[in-house]
Amino acid sequence: MSEEAAARPAGIAFIRHMPRILKLAWPVFVGQVAVLAYGTVDTLLVARVSPSDLAALAIGMSVYITIFIGFMGVVLAISPTVGQLFGARKLEAAGAQAHQAVWLALALSVLGSSLLLMPDPLLALAQPSAEVGTKVRAYLAALALSLPAALLFTVYRGFNTAISRPKAVMVLQLGGLAVKVPLSMLAVGGLPQWGVPPMGVEGCGWATVVAMWSQFGLAWWWMRRDSHYQPFALFGRGLHAPHAASLRGLLRLGVPMGLSVLVEVTGFSLMALFIARTGALAVAGHQVAMNVVTLMFMMPMALANATSTLVAQAVGAAKREEAIRLGWHGLALGTAVAAALGLLVHACQHRIVGLYTPDAAIAAAALPLLSWVALFHVADAIQTIAAFVLRAWRVATVPMLIYVAALSGVGLGGGYGVAFNVTGNIPPAWQGARGFWVSSTLGLTLAALAMVGLLAWTLRAQASPVKTVAA
Repeated sequence: MSEEAAARPAGIAFIRHMPRILKLAWPVFVGQVAVLAYGTVDTLLVARVSPSDLAALAIGMSVYITIFIGFMGVVLAISPTVGQLFGARKLEAAGAQAHQAVWLALALSVLGSSLLLMPDPLLALAQPSAEVGTKVRAYLAALALSLPAALLFTVYRGFNTAISRPKAVMVLQLGGLAVKVPLSMLAVGGLPQWGVPPMGVEGCGWATVVAMWSQFGLAWWWMRRDSHYQPFALFGRGLHAPHAASLRGLLRLGVPMGLSVLVEVTGFSLMALFIARTGALAVAGHQVAMNVVTLMFMMPMALANATSTLVAQAVGAAKREEAIRLGWHGLALGTAVAAALGLLVHACQHRIVGLYTPDAAIAAAALPLLSWVALFHVADAIQTIAAFVLRAWRVATVPMLIYVAALSGVGLGGGYGVAFNVTGNIPPAWQGARGFWVSSTLGLTLAALAMVGLLAWTLRAQASPVKTVAA
């Protein structure tokens, strides 16, 4: 057989798989952009109040994201678990897993909300001024009330993604944003003529509380009334009692997933806390640049979710070859899209930063950080999609170790050394926030190479028949 003939089936499969991936990816992308818009709207509003409010938002968001994202990663173990069960057509077993994930979300909410109400250990890393510290604590106290709703909604999100219903998630995420935007505008700026005082950054937190509980309430109402969920037996007997074996299964996959996400996010959230030591202006510039790359990240994240869902379903249906090809095709598609987007944003960075702030000093602090955006974004996309495909095969522990070494060790640890000139021979131009961004880009590149290597090894090792999860 000629090389052209041998390659043709793979090319045909890629053309066939791409619409399937994109069909699932675009609602995830829209929904995740809606979620990210919470922070974007808050950043745009607070940036026009004062540098201290923007610094408080950057620090507070870093603390909240560190806690929420880590716990969210644990709860999202429901996605590959339910995806495989759905592929195997074990629908009631999939529904039972959703009940166990609710218990997991409730337990983690108690711990997470307590941490948000007592943030001093994390604030000690940032060493904020008294004014900024007071604003951060007020902001986090409000978010402590929103965390349970956010984690419970994560169960809804993970379940629907696993059964190929991302539009059901997207609609509610857009609804949450529709509630959040006017409330943030009202709370941040106030309406003095109506007796509503401006609350600044604290108002952002209270707007999020209302938006998140409204979003979760609609999710619960929708699932009870939509006949599509009836085969999963989600309702009728109340919340199932905790089941030890199911919870252990979710934790066995979810803990390394959560730690992986925590390491990844902590690397960037701790950057903000450390950068805050160099002043409010530096952390404000970092907040703008970080918001830009986070918005960009929503596209590879959407493709990663879609690819992982299809791979997990194929694994559950014992379609091994299809699962392998789907994983590689999703990775190739995501890399190409990330490269195009990274180059576009790099070319337009001045205009983009201008949309965030009219303050020339903040813009000058943000622009040098975005000079790394193309390589940063491509590496981030590759490692994310590869990690999600590995989770679909229930491989999560080794990726966690890769994250620890590459993102915490090289990215955060190396960034600290460069930013604060630990060796004493770092040029001044590379110190401060830029040092963190350079090291983080290197850490992401190493993580991407390691994840792709692990994915290749894992797929080659799939010589035996695929095993689905137990009912």
